[in-house]
Amino acid sequence: ADALANPFAPDAYELVDAQGRRIPIARVLPYDADERILVPAETLDTRRVYYARVPSLGLRTHARFDGIFRTLVSNKTLGAEVAPDGQSTTFRLFAPRAAAVRLYLYRARKGGAYQTVDLAVDGQGVWEKTLPGNLHGVYYDYTVHGGAAAGEPGTYFYETHPVHATDPYARVSDDSWGRARVWRDAAPPSSVRGGRPAMEDVVAYEVHVQDFTDALPVPDSLKGTFAAMAMPGLRNARGEKVGFDYLVDLGINTVHLMPVQEFLHYPDTLWQRVFGNDPYAIEQDIARENYQWGYRTTHAFALESRFRTRTSAPGAERDQFRALVRSFHEKGIAVIVDLVPNHTGENMDGGHFLFNFNVLDKAYYYRLDDSLRHIGPFGNEVKFEERPMTQRWLIDQCRALMDELGVDGFRVDLAGQVDEQTLRALKAALPPDAILYGEPWIPPSDPEVTANPDWAWYKVDAPLTFFQDDARNAFKGPVSNPQSKATDRGYAGGDAGQRPRVMRALANSWDDEATPNAGINYLDIHDNWALADQFATTDWNGLLGVDEGPLKVAAGLLFTSLGPVVLHGGTEIMRSKGIAPLVEEMYRLPGLDGVQIAVHGKRDTYNLRRANRFLWETVGEKRGPDDFAAMHAYWKGLIALRMSDDGAVFRVGDKVPEGYYRWILPPDEHLLGYVVDEKVLLLVNVGKAEATFTDVRLPEGTWKLVADATQVDVAGLRGRDARLSGGMHGLNIPAQSLKIWVRE
Repeated sequence: ADALANPFAPDAYELVDAQGRRIPIARVLPYDADERILVPAETLDTRRVYYARVPSLGLRTHARFDGIFRTLVSNKTLGAEVAPDGQSTTFRLFAPRAAAVRLYLYRARKGGAYQTVDLAVDGQGVWEKTLPGNLHGVYYDYTVHGGAAAGEPGTYFYETHPVHATDPYARVSDDSWGRARVWRDAAPPSSVRGGRPAMEDVVAYEVHVQDFTDALPVPDSLKGTFAAMAMPGLRNARGEKVGFDYLVDLGINTVHLMPVQEFLHYPDTLWQRVFGNDPYAIEQDIARENYQWGYRTTHAFALESRFRTRTSAPGAERDQFRALVRSFHEKGIAVIVDLVPNHTGENMDGGHFLFNFNVLDKAYYYRLDDSLRHIGPFGNEVKFEERPMTQRWLIDQCRALMDELGVDGFRVDLAGQVDEQTLRALKAALPPDAILYGEPWIPPSDPEVTANPDWAWYKVDAPLTFFQDDARNAFKGPVSNPQSKATDRGYAGGDAGQRPRVMRALANSWDDEATPNAGINYLDIHDNWALADQFATTDWNGLLGVDEGPLKVAAGLLFTSLGPVVLHGGTEIMRSKGIAPLVEEMYRLPGLDGVQIAVHGKRDTYNLRRANRFLWETVGEKRGPDDFAAMHAYWKGLIALRMSDDGAVFRVGDKVPEGYYRWILPPDEHLLGYVVDEKVLLLVNVGKAEATFTDVRLPEGTWKLVADATQVDVAGLRGRDARLSGGMHGLNIPAQSLKIWVRE
């Protein structure tokens, strides 16, 4: 405004509609030092697109809808809701700029509608209609009409894009491409036996339903399903527990399911046209279907269709998921799911699909540039700030997953792209014992959001427990593409210079962690290199052999750090992605404009089925130099130690006093010792030769050895230094190993 000769002169500004028609400015009012309020000389249709211009400065910007959108708030139940008495069914859809919404009802997955109904709109942009009868099981979708706004930039209304949209609140969606289905659930499963674990007690196990069940000894019709994951009594050829019983036996208290909300799979016929005869696709077992981890949600209230048993109808996945949750709850294990609210499946892989948000109102639900085009590294970014009903969508889906399906909490994918205030509102809306953590990385693509300190956030002002990558890097090195065994495998791999950072990671003394519960510690996770490949003996391929000593040291460091921890499922049996080479391939998918499928190989196996599969026959196996049975037992022992009374010294949520970790620091930085709360002693040697810790001072009492280079047993081990008394000691630790004692 200061650059104008007269910043209050109406003729210094222009307001034009999407067709270029100029709307006169009646008055210019002050706002702040740099901004003015333009008062048009005629009433505007607030559903339409306008641009403000300052011709003398060459400035032009989209007149955003934020001022209107932030005032639209409704508490009405959205979606399709059967009345408690079963006498009626109400349909509600939020589409703030629509001129009309039409509901279509169907008796089957395919075929024409048996009834078409026009919905009425209230003053807050909610379209609704109550119909007589219990319509449970009826299929439905909508057409959304734009009136005068149809055809303007950023709009995909029926007049120019004649598609049927599905309900973003639908409890059942027939794959991403099919119709929604009215659904009324049975009662949710009972709560976790013994209660949900407190955040500081969480030992979570991240797992993908299809990866976990693909190689289980179950019929093909059950592979990749909730039902297979919940099936007890499964054994491999050695008679070892696999599947559900394996997880229960491992001792974890939280199962962290990778995405289970309905996510984008490309239709099998299109997929097979490209990949059906491709040698690489056949080798990686992706020739028949579009395998995905699921970070591309299309219907956040529905469960993934392809995770239900093959012979069951749409909707059965909800009962099958509830049965899965119930099975874990009965064993005292909480279940959390991986939310992907930061972007949706409507704009993946260069495509542009019209499932729901793009149709209902792209300008409301997504962050856009001034040309009303999507922004963001994943095709789109969901807009929460200044959008109360999008905030509600996030909170409502979480409450629905908890209240209707029994879920105990959430991991939020790329939570850094969701504004801080929305995440704080989410946390406040959930039960106080809900488990909640997420990724702080990748800031929003909208510069207005990143510039606002009340919206953009990182670790120091995190609104939820965040993945602590600093601890990960110190323990075991970078997440992918290591080059040097000496420097790219962290302290556990022999990088002695990491000792000071490991100390901070163990004792939770990072500047951005006020308490141990502020961050969750981990070693590897789904989109990292598998730990077995990072600690591989040959070619960074764990299938060819693993340096088991350093891997065990990394595990020991993780389990003796403060606060919650999360494990990448299968790490404990040295699960490798080495079958996927480090190659980059791009494929076009015919029939879907602009879609290009990126296959990244081992650096990102999100769409490579074979590389992610749990190889259950390795449980209990010793193959060549690799002892899968011993490694599994070692991790199981560390979990038992952490969950024991002795391990309570690590399961701490509040800030600990100075000296809680008493360090033992020999001059050789390959050696690190610590006494935790004067109750647990750990000595670690990441060097390549045996070393002696001199002058190890222990408080009075008897100290029993519970872990060494080969095993962990909370009952105590036999052999050298199996029992220590209080006083000074000199203790030998073999190369690339650790020992742990606890005070009896």
